[in-house]
Amino acid sequence: MRLGADVLLTDQRGLLQGKKVGLLAHPASLDSRGKHLLGLLLAEKKDWQVTALFGPEHGITGESLYMEPVESTTHQPSGLPAFSLYGKTLKSLSPKKNMLDLIDCLVIDLQDVGTRYYTYIWTATLCMEACAKYKKPVIVCDRPNPINGVTVEGELNEKGYASFVGLYPVPVRHGMTIGEIAHFINDVHDLNCDLTVVPMERWQRKWYWKETELRWVNPSPNIRSPLQALFYPGMCLLEATNVSEGRGTGTPFEIAGAPFVEPKPLIDMMKEWNLPGVRLEPVDFKPEAGQKWGGQLCKGIKLHLIERESFKPYATGIALLWAIHYLCQDRGFQWRIEPYEFIEDIPAIDLLTGGTKVRQGIERHLPLPEILEWVGEPSENFLRQRTPYLFY
Repeated sequence: MRLGADVLLTDQRGLLQGKKVGLLAHPASLDSRGKHLLGLLLAEKKDWQVTALFGPEHGITGESLYMEPVESTTHQPSGLPAFSLYGKTLKSLSPKKNMLDLIDCLVIDLQDVGTRYYTYIWTATLCMEACAKYKKPVIVCDRPNPINGVTVEGELNEKGYASFVGLYPVPVRHGMTIGEIAHFINDVHDLNCDLTVVPMERWQRKWYWKETELRWVNPSPNIRSPLQALFYPGMCLLEATNVSEGRGTGTPFEIAGAPFVEPKPLIDMMKEWNLPGVRLEPVDFKPEAGQKWGGQLCKGIKLHLIERESFKPYATGIALLWAIHYLCQDRGFQWRIEPYEFIEDIPAIDLLTGGTKVRQGIERHLPLPEILEWVGEPSENFLRQRTPYLFY
């Protein structure tokens, strides 16, 4: 198969011809041969000129940690200005006029992981909004959804719950590529950006990452494998609690726990729900310093994928939250109360789930099947609405 970056530099070179080019990229911005797009663009100085770089959360180099502000700097060895689009304030998430004055067009090449709260789709969205304002064309090089482009889980985030983990209404597991999301949002929400999506060739919607036969490069520090990308739609919900999601260990998003968790009753409770495609086993771990429960012994569970097609990561994450809350609400469990992704007045769990229903249902001990009925699949209206924007 060929990625959008491959197609851009062969069949659609005219989009860049004679232009001053800005590039929004990170370490996973590779072509199908494993070469980074920045190096490929810089190698052809006669046809265009790269004049500015932009980095999403974690930075252009991908080294900055979860929710760690990144400073703008000079990129080495290119000497280009490297603007951070993830600083200390909400305003830092959008490119400014002085940044866009350096370019004629912006190329976006980011590897998404198919989940609403993974922030790269929203960095792309804010770039489209700014580029529409300052009349700069945007070119999105499309990439695979590593957890397939068919399966959709979770309802849309509700009005009043927009944030950097969901600027516009999109299901949690959206089943779209970054190019499709960009096209969808630009059109449906009237961004009026001069947008071109450079599609992939020979990618199939039903594919997971393994079927692409592409090299995996971590798109962020704690998504270290396609398996962790698949677990992420559910296990990321633990960011909204004081339960560790495995950051600071070798297996983030594959494990969960805290000093107050007792694995056996937790596993026994979750077994009763017959969650498809996954097996749980007890685990002990110590997160590294600087992470939740850093240096302390945590007890909890490890997920083992049994059958990926039937596995529902978001439903599994909701079930895990329900069980931990029920078993540990008097043992030390807490919802996160600190600001989350620049929002101070809405609990993190409500931002992630897109409203209050899940949290309130868990707190009221409503039966898990009832909660999952609310959030299991998006509305038929959304599925119809997105259909014209699916390229594959």
